[in-house]
Amino acid sequence: MEVKDSNGNILNEGDTVLVIKDLKVKGANMTLKRGTPIKNIRLTDSPEEIECRIGKSQLVLKTCFLKKG
Repeated sequence: MEVKDSNGNILNEGDTVLVIKDLKVKGANMTLKRGTPIKNIRLTDSPEEIECRIGKSQLVLKTCFLKKG
């Protein structure tokens, strides 16, 4: 299973990605701004989602809103 970002680049465990669109995070009262780097991503069972940690929050993000950094 290959996990790809919005540009078609293959993502691997531990990669750094950038957010390409402002995203409102449900249940956390925060917004991820465009260009925010997210380090040390983890892959999930779904090729369309990744897991990450931002501050103390554990999030699952869709790969269509990310690009490899």
